[in-house]
Amino acid sequence: MSESLWTALAFVFVFEGLLPLVAPTTWRRVFAQLLQLRDGQIRFFGLISVALGVLLLAALA
Repeated sequence: MSESLWTALAFVFVFEGLLPLVAPTTWRRVFAQLLQLRDGQIRFFGLISVALGVLLLAALA
C-alpha cells in the first residue's frame, strides 16, 4: 500500500510539471485565469476533482 501511494504521488508530480515544462507561457495564462475565478468556482472544480478521483479509485479496487 505504501509503495502504491508513493508511486501515485510521483505521477502527480510528473503530470503537474508537464505543462509548465512544455508550454510555460500557456501555463502562466491558464494560472492567471484561475486567479480570476471566485472561491465557489474553485471549490466546485475541487469537488469534481475529488469525486473523479474517488470514482477512479473505486473502479480500480
